[in-house]
Amino acid sequence: MFWQKTLAHPLSFSGIGLHGGQAVAVAIYPAQANQGLRFVRADLPGRPQIRAHYSRVTDCTRATTLGENGCTLSTVEHLLAALWGLGVDNALIQVQGPELPIMDGSAAPFTRLLMETGLRSLPWPRAHVLVKRPVELREGDQWMRVFPGDPRISYTIDFPHPLIRRQRYSMAVKPGGFRREIAPARTFGFLKEVEYLKANGLALGGSLDNAVVLDDTDVLNPGGLRFPEECVRHKILDAVGDLALLGMPLVGRLEVGRGSHALHLKFMEHLMTQDDAWRIWIPSARERRNRPRWAPAPLWEGLPA
Repeated sequence: MFWQKTLAHPLSFSGIGLHGGQAVAVAIYPAQANQGLRFVRADLPGRPQIRAHYSRVTDCTRATTLGENGCTLSTVEHLLAALWGLGVDNALIQVQGPELPIMDGSAAPFTRLLMETGLRSLPWPRAHVLVKRPVELREGDQWMRVFPGDPRISYTIDFPHPLIRRQRYSMAVKPGGFRREIAPARTFGFLKEVEYLKANGLALGGSLDNAVVLDDTDVLNPGGLRFPEECVRHKILDAVGDLALLGMPLVGRLEVGRGSHALHLKFMEHLMTQDDAWRIWIPSARERRNRPRWAPAPLWEGLPA
């Protein structure tokens, strides 16, 4: 994808916040090139803005929370995944509340709304973070690394549950694949954990309508799982949303083991300190004509030389 993108038209929706359990209204507006993704706490005096950037992360406990200008906004990763997964670089996101709505626990509702609204290209090229050498971060049994190569995410999880155990999933980073393979995967949790969270005033908006809940042996949701490996697919969804906080697409082969929001953040911080491991790359007209293998042809066809 060469040109930066934004929404063709504004869109709005509402839903329940996962932790507060309150209704939250959201409106997303097109933005000019190089504005990036920005949130507005429209419910607060002065309507403070929060830039969607890894330097603005204030908490990674069970969700990604951003903070700036004296305010915070939590559970941003699913909407960011939908925007980034579809190639949206610039948008202004107004939120009437302290957290984004959980919807059905996946990015599919956001993705559907964005596709129905439509996207448009902006007359400015998109910059990328092009990986030049391997970079790895390990913390105990967690690890995250990136190698030069076509954009791809491979994720491995390991839970002591008969329906999960060790799962691995890998996908090329393309909008079509994201919509089909990753966006519908819901957040998941265990019944004992959900009961503990609710007893402590958290997850008040959580239900079987917006999360996969597992007891000791089975899935409690009447419809079961959407994919046999839905849990690891959702971890990729979270990673896409968190990596959106780099502000530029990462061109490299990413591998994650037993990851978390906290690990995603630490890896981005670690990667950005390795100045010799990456460079900012903007495809030239010649490179567009001879597009790399990772660039989906339909997104490059018809671009001016």
